[in-house]
Amino acid sequence: MNFIPTRGYEENFAKTVPFSEAILNPGADFGGLYVPEFLPKIEDSFLSKNRELCYEDLAINILKLFEIDIDEATMKEAVSLYKKFDNPKEITPVVKIEKDLFVNELYHGPTRAFKDMALQPFGYILSNLAKKIGKKYLILAATSGDTGPATLEAFANKENILVVCLYPKGGTSDVQRLQMVTKSEKNLKVIGIKGNFDDAQSALKQLLSSKSFKESLEKNHISLSAANSVNFGRIIFQIVYHIKSYLTLLAKNEIKEGEKIYIIVPSGNFGNALGAYYAKKMGLPIEKILIASNSNNVLSELINDGIYDIRDKKLILTDSPAMDILKSSNIERVLFDKFGAKRTKELMDDLNQEGVYSLTKEELKILRYDFAAIDSSDDEGQKIIREYAKKGYVLDPHTATCFKAYERLKEKDLKSVICSTAEWTKFAPTMLKALKNSDEKKNDLQALEEFSKELDIEITPSVKALFDKEIIHKDVVDRNDIKPKILQFIQS
Repeated sequence: MNFIPTRGYEENFAKTVPFSEAILNPGADFGGLYVPEFLPKIEDSFLSKNRELCYEDLAINILKLFEIDIDEATMKEAVSLYKKFDNPKEITPVVKIEKDLFVNELYHGPTRAFKDMALQPFGYILSNLAKKIGKKYLILAATSGDTGPATLEAFANKENILVVCLYPKGGTSDVQRLQMVTKSEKNLKVIGIKGNFDDAQSALKQLLSSKSFKESLEKNHISLSAANSVNFGRIIFQIVYHIKSYLTLLAKNEIKEGEKIYIIVPSGNFGNALGAYYAKKMGLPIEKILIASNSNNVLSELINDGIYDIRDKKLILTDSPAMDILKSSNIERVLFDKFGAKRTKELMDDLNQEGVYSLTKEELKILRYDFAAIDSSDDEGQKIIREYAKKGYVLDPHTATCFKAYERLKEKDLKSVICSTAEWTKFAPTMLKALKNSDEKKNDLQALEEFSKELDIEITPSVKALFDKEIIHKDVVDRNDIKPKILQFIQS
């Protein structure tokens, strides 16, 4: 299967590229993204045949449906990394918390966030490709909190790979920051920027499309790629766990084959939701994908009103920092799938030039066929955390945003699966504040220990160990100083 650009292609440029090219060079023509030419179909027989398979074998079978140009031995090595997760026999536990509500726990990997689900195998495949073609690659990542640690972990000490990760100073939790700035591997560089995640992501996109930056890298015999979900190598692995959650419900006799479910996603950059959308398009019985936003509610406004407007918006720092995003990259892939390359380019040009785009009434109707959305406040999320902690189930602030969608957006009496994207340990001050319904401020280590004691639950050892590690990466720079810092790193 080949991949095509979301905004069409420029004259004399390739109309299609293979998967390997799309992940090594993820920036498409006109600043667009790569998507598959078509989506393979999941037949009923596929679900039946894969119902009892382990996660790794299911992932291989789904990758094979896409007919990507990666040999099977490499794919098997890549997905074997899931054996490092908490329980190799149950990579993504699906936990029943209400009679019709389940939580798909996607955070049992090395950095305690769902980003490990894609980045662990993706990191292996990309570095393997670089080694095979004898090229050295610089991997750029911008993070709102979870992509950064997962990227650094995935590429640490990988041959032919250098990584630069950008994070917004003050825009992540302390644990997320420590997971990045304490990394000691020589092929990794972490840079804090004075700004928010959108500033970091915009800087990344500019560097990816900068001819002069690429020329500077080429002088050092280095090519450029990216690890954010702008790279389809991430998205293809995010399809898998949605299918697996359905198969788990089948195996537990919670649903019958063909029975539809709702999937509820706390969404910022929309990669997780896009994985669910692709699974639905491929044939997984999903009624709708319910999108939960926080106070940065650009996605709920788009899905409810058909307007994506960031002209007068300022990014709000919330209890769910990984969702603190105004420019949501992966919605572009949905627009392409719904309306084609020409219309997608028009809409994205409007957003880049005017800070706003609007769908027609018919386009909005088409979008809402697959999606519904609502936003949740910090206070509402804290109430949910407190309520379920008393019931014996601990969920993080991002997962907590999903309950309003569960309560208000369901139109049919169907089972629902919430995608739980991070472990509570990454947001301990917020967790403790919610539990005690108090504004008393504690630092991350104090909050971790107190929350753990209150509920008699263990602090994940790798998280607790962060507070004794040396800070390696101390750079915090203005946006204009990012490029010189990167060039200094690759030349060192």
